[in-house]
Amino acid sequence: MCGRYGRRADKQRIAEWFRTHNTNVFNDSELAPTYNAAPQSFQPVIRLNPETGEREIAIMKWGMVPYWSTTVKLKYSTINANADRLTTSGVWREPFKSRRCLVPANFFFEWPVVDGEKQARAFSLKDDSPFAFAGLWDRWKDKETGEVLESFAIVTVEPNEWMAKYHDRMGVIVEPKNYQRWLEPGEVHSLPFDLLRPYPEEDMKSWRVSDKVGNTRNNWAELIEPVLDDEPKSERASKRAKPKKKPPPRGLFDDF
Repeated sequence: MCGRYGRRADKQRIAEWFRTHNTNVFNDSELAPTYNAAPQSFQPVIRLNPETGEREIAIMKWGMVPYWSTTVKLKYSTINANADRLTTSGVWREPFKSRRCLVPANFFFEWPVVDGEKQARAFSLKDDSPFAFAGLWDRWKDKETGEVLESFAIVTVEPNEWMAKYHDRMGVIVEPKNYQRWLEPGEVHSLPFDLLRPYPEEDMKSWRVSDKVGNTRNNWAELIEPVLDDEPKSERASKRAKPKKKPPPRGLFDDF
């Protein structure tokens, strides 16, 4: 299980973009940019404060643990929530109804096969602006220790025609005008099903990046610099870490 996305935005930029009101409770390192966010890492999400109704930032673990689970270690992947199962799966049903969130990002990675070769590629909006994945979150509590864990998943749908060349799923990207609709809880008849759609392909772009993004320990801005497709393979190989005998990373939106 593996997926990647990244965020250039720091604490101030997140607060401005999402109009949050609680950035003062976090230090700069907790909301620093990340260029290689991976499953099981802790990342910022935007949700509505249950008491004030205002948008707030929360730091959550990527890989949602349902509130009813008896253990924090699940036997199945919950980094992605298939939009087709949001109302039928016991994992997603309640979070979709009342615990939706926004996941700040600037880009994500996939590993399509091109001419028989796995290629690391980055995807973003054409204007490079921040965007938000549609997310779900939950709060799990250890009955013995009282430990509380908040965690999230990214909702996925079938891709647009352009994205389908690279992967058979894509994350739901919520437009700013729909942020509040996505965040507000509601009954079944008022749930934002119409927002569960692929983002327009004409507003997206993609470029090849270094294979070093496949290593979760690598996290620096150079990871998203373009790699020319016609760059000699020997030169590309010299730039990346020594390969290990394991399958290449799965994409952000692989379903399990």
